[in-house]
Amino acid sequence: MTDSVFQGRSLLSTRDYTKDELMWLIGFAEHLKDLKRQNIAHHYLEGKNIALLFEKTSTRTRAAFTTACIDLGAHPEYLGKGDIQLGKKETVRDTALVLGSMFDGIEFRGFKQSNVEELAEYSGVPVWNGLTDKEHPTQMLADFMTIKENLGTLEGVTLAYIGQGRNNVQNSLMITSAILGVNYVNATPAELEPDPEILAVAKALAEQSGATITVTNDPVEAVADADVVYTNVWAAMGEEGQFAERVRLMSPYQVNAELVSHIKNPDWIFLHCLPAFHNAETDYAADIEAKHGISAMEVTDDVFYSDHGRQFQQAENRMHTIKAIMAATLGNLYVPSV
Repeated sequence: MTDSVFQGRSLLSTRDYTKDELMWLIGFAEHLKDLKRQNIAHHYLEGKNIALLFEKTSTRTRAAFTTACIDLGAHPEYLGKGDIQLGKKETVRDTALVLGSMFDGIEFRGFKQSNVEELAEYSGVPVWNGLTDKEHPTQMLADFMTIKENLGTLEGVTLAYIGQGRNNVQNSLMITSAILGVNYVNATPAELEPDPEILAVAKALAEQSGATITVTNDPVEAVADADVVYTNVWAAMGEEGQFAERVRLMSPYQVNAELVSHIKNPDWIFLHCLPAFHNAETDYAADIEAKHGISAMEVTDDVFYSDHGRQFQQAENRMHTIKAIMAATLGNLYVPSV
């Protein structure tokens, strides 16, 4: 497979790519990571201009796209919430037409999946989904790259996601696992089980790859055969008003020393897309502690900082995988087989 397969394509969801294509992108990201560590220039996007649209703030997504652009020789232009008026003072279609005439590629991180899809439809340039309410595909490339780096393969791996089933990360993890042949378990309260439509899509994809997709309300059952344990925040941006109810529902699903003691594989790894609320040492977490009496939320320090933690490697891999998808879909030169 060469980069010509990817030319001009957007990344709105991992379901738009085949297993072979996703694995190629992960392999290419590993190649770019190696070049970076050897300080070998790889300016595949020399002279390109990239628009970074952020309705939602971010540390890792903004940093990863910015450094990826610079390493590839492109110029990133950040447009924050105050700089864009999608659907407010200007239609998404009009914004897409304007930005597509000025930029060679567009990253979008925002609230609506429909907005990133409309940007891709009308801009005429590749659009990369940095997160929406439904999916988080650029995160997935980093997640599965990290698993492959640590376990040597994705074949036969079991990933247990301990967290609510109705969010963008869970949706994308379930779908991407199904595509790549990774066995997937979501441990979640009955009230927060996955969207039936997403579950049906994942199960159909899993039939093709040979993966299994399981939803359970028992976190101990979920982690028993896990090679990877993944968790995420209990309330995403915009859901803070539901926090008291989330604490009630999610506390039994905290990833802590007692829960991980049930994992059979001694070489399991822990992942988190970050930021993580693993203690009360931030202003936000201290406020939650004062209001709800909990000193940690989705994961505790004894797991987060343990030898099993790979979340910071995972965060670094955001840059390498974003570089891979940008170079493959927008680059104009031969990319070696990886």
